[in-house]
Amino acid sequence: MKKSFLFQALLTLLLASQYGYSQVDVVYNNLVWSDEFDNNGAVDSNKWYHQTQLPAGGSWFNNEVQHYTNLISNSFVDNGNLNIVAIKEPFTDQGVTKQYTSARLNAKFAFKYGRVDIRAKAPNGQGTWPALWLLGKNVNEDGGFFDSNFGTTSWPACGEIDIMEHGIFPGQPVNYIGAAIHTPSSSGNTVNKGGIQASDIAQNYHVYSMNWSPNQISFLLDGVLFYTYNPSVKNASTWPFDADQYILLNIAMGGFAGTIPANFTQTSMIIDYVRIYQNTAVDTESPTNFVASLGAVTGSSVELLMNANDNSGTIAYTISYPGGPTTTVYNPSGVQKSVIIPNLASNTNYTFTIAATDMSGNTVTNSPIVLNATTSFNPQCSGSDTQASEGAFTLGYNYTFQTIGTDVKITFELLDSKVGLVAFLRSQSPFTETQMSNVSGQTFTQTITGQTLGSTISYAVKFAYAGGLAVTRYISYVVGSNCSLGIQNETAFKQLVYPNPVDDNLHLQLSDNQNKITLSDVVGKIHLVDLVNSDHILDMSSFKTGIYFLRVENSHGIQNLKVIKK
Repeated sequence: MKKSFLFQALLTLLLASQYGYSQVDVVYNNLVWSDEFDNNGAVDSNKWYHQTQLPAGGSWFNNEVQHYTNLISNSFVDNGNLNIVAIKEPFTDQGVTKQYTSARLNAKFAFKYGRVDIRAKAPNGQGTWPALWLLGKNVNEDGGFFDSNFGTTSWPACGEIDIMEHGIFPGQPVNYIGAAIHTPSSSGNTVNKGGIQASDIAQNYHVYSMNWSPNQISFLLDGVLFYTYNPSVKNASTWPFDADQYILLNIAMGGFAGTIPANFTQTSMIIDYVRIYQNTAVDTESPTNFVASLGAVTGSSVELLMNANDNSGTIAYTISYPGGPTTTVYNPSGVQKSVIIPNLASNTNYTFTIAATDMSGNTVTNSPIVLNATTSFNPQCSGSDTQASEGAFTLGYNYTFQTIGTDVKITFELLDSKVGLVAFLRSQSPFTETQMSNVSGQTFTQTITGQTLGSTISYAVKFAYAGGLAVTRYISYVVGSNCSLGIQNETAFKQLVYPNPVDDNLHLQLSDNQNKITLSDVVGKIHLVDLVNSDHILDMSSFKTGIYFLRVENSHGIQNLKVIKK
């Protein structure tokens, strides 16, 4: 028996209060569109459109083998539920005969930003591909509901948001459901995806949710977050999600879902409700009580602390500084937000400008707030990094500085694999550029002579290769420092890393509340870079057996530790 709408609405509000503020950046409260499937018989044609037109070539995408129909046997409402039914039966349409029928419904409602909740049971049998998803209203897909009036954009430039799919994840067990984002930057077998193991999806109802804000798209199963998409750069390639999207419901057969068993007859997806929430009230009230201050400042990072109040429940903080990216983060009203700005140069003054608005764009009266911070002096002898002063690095680079008499030997290794690689050592002041000698592979060295002990030098390396170049950040070094143990200010360290050797969980007890950790292997490949608190557990259960190096950076300096994974 279907729960009453009033009870469901109260339950939704309860879940929002328990989970929403802690798991999503914007909580949407006003129901703007729904189908409760209360009237038995045909699907409500005021709300849904049957998409049946075959794509050019006579076959649906991804080598699927079904016809989508508007037959009541493939989609109907019964006892408060929508039934989408895939059936093994020969069926001829548009001059093409196929052996399976199903239904593909387009919602006749499109929206920008909000939350979608769909309570459903979905088939989990071999060869079936149930999906709850969205497409841009502007997609030029012939036969789609919006195509004739709005279809101006090809897939994936229109954007696609997959709330739930099952059956297309080789190597995953039954009842593993996935969510995914398709854009021009990554489509098809996209890298932008997440998944979670659910209890029997065919026998149990689950609530599949998607929360879409101007900042990020989050996916939840039964109110629990399991994946968030939030690209650092939002443009037409990564973020076509600033325009209307509409919901699709369907079961595909075969294709990526694999071989359909010979004894298959039919299967159903049973949907209790589809609900869309937005915040509809016109908001003219600006945030109040906006404050911003500095938190922890290290040799390579600055922590910014922000807080404000607003009736909408959510504050947007936009942070910018000269030479760095502009970043917007969202946080609940009245809750302090901590943002750590990483990869900064040591002993350098930075000016941060922080603006605060609500979700309607109302600006707080004392916005922006300007903060000045000077990173601590952090001379380095060795380490790994990914920061670039020109171009970009993926895996990054290793570096060492070694004083020999009054000479300094400087060695850099590029971890990104490149063809035709050469390296040039750059002095910051005065600016010079000297070609380095290749040691082996992608490791290069250069010795500078006649240095003054105790003086500070600053160098970067330009890696030039076929098709481009990338330049490391300038790294400061005090001539004469030996860093033989990889430790600066060694007496300040009282840090524990245990157990070592480790099976699964590596426990870290570090000196600062803010620590940058980098985990690399013996060939220099970086496996992890993270900002962690003083007490942290590093899960190494999925790492291969071998030797790893853990680099810890904080206000006391740098410590390099050898970790053995059993």
